[in-house]
Amino acid sequence: MDQFDICIVGAGVVGLAIAYQISHDPRFRNRSIVILERDSSFGQHTSSRNSEVIHAGIYYASDSLKARLCVSGKQLLYQHCRQFDVPYKQLGKYIVGSRHDEDPLQAIKAKAEANGVTDLQWLTKTDLRKNEPALNSETGLFSPSTGIIDSHVYMQSLMRLAQNQAVHFAPHTTVDSIEFKQQLFVVDSTITASSHPEHYTFQCHLLINSAGLHAQTLARNIADFDQALIPELHMCKGCYFDFSGKNPFQHLIYPLPEANETGLGIHATLDLSSQLRFGPDTEYVDSTEYDIDSSRSSSFAAAVAKYFPAVTADLLVPAYAGIRPKIVAAGEAPGDFVVLDGAEHGMPGLIQLFGMESPALTASLAIGELVRDKFSGY
Repeated sequence: MDQFDICIVGAGVVGLAIAYQISHDPRFRNRSIVILERDSSFGQHTSSRNSEVIHAGIYYASDSLKARLCVSGKQLLYQHCRQFDVPYKQLGKYIVGSRHDEDPLQAIKAKAEANGVTDLQWLTKTDLRKNEPALNSETGLFSPSTGIIDSHVYMQSLMRLAQNQAVHFAPHTTVDSIEFKQQLFVVDSTITASSHPEHYTFQCHLLINSAGLHAQTLARNIADFDQALIPELHMCKGCYFDFSGKNPFQHLIYPLPEANETGLGIHATLDLSSQLRFGPDTEYVDSTEYDIDSSRSSSFAAAVAKYFPAVTADLLVPAYAGIRPKIVAAGEAPGDFVVLDGAEHGMPGLIQLFGMESPALTASLAIGELVRDKFSGY
């Protein structure tokens, strides 16, 4: 039976960042590493269907993994972009509100500072009119460390750099079951690269479940794993609409998050070509369908018009949709990243990641460091 030292299941941005961090660490020199991916290429789902925003680390609970890994991951990500020529722009973000919103804006600023984000700046009505005249807002905050990135080129760089360290990439490979025997994981998989599926079984010493939307399914297929430790998956769809008019904005524009809402509100984001789009909204779903109902443009326009009055539904064109692998249901308090290791579940050498939604793109390299360091004793 074939044997690898390390197997990573899932080639989204988090799985690729883990492969990069482990393969470039001298402690893991000459280890055989394989990345399994059920699709034909990397990053086909959540990793490529998002706002491509490099987040500052503003909104998350100060004692959370999301806060800590976003803030540290942001710095690692900007450094990676500069070092490996990944396209990005540090545009900055406006969080805007009315003249009655100073208290909630102050609360956001205080939470950001508790997370180590100390560069937020107050914006007056004069500042807003001068810098973003198309905005309808009385006050706000400016986050200078927020940016945008070409997520596909970023994932390409992670894959290339990992493969340069002899990491093997195995697409079209679905894990069917896993057994933990004599300190080894026996992985039974199916390879669907051709019209005749092939069953393939191998062993590995260390196993990382970074399967994103499929992480819970994979965890349930691990024999004798404590099912009570697996958080429930709540798939939350978010749609994006392109703006077909002339883009008036130079920065990302975020409204104040509304109370009891799942996301951060329908915000204005730019891509690296300065195309303006709005999204995402939130809709809990039961399947990974990415179609967009064009009639949603009316509700988008109504939400966006609160800060950008010139928008109308006929100027919004369906762009794309993504699905977040949330671990909390609608109306519940925001969830955190979940990273389970052997000390918690009793299977040494196994790390499972759940709830890798935003800000996982920003935090990806820091998540990779966290997983790498959990394995440093092996």
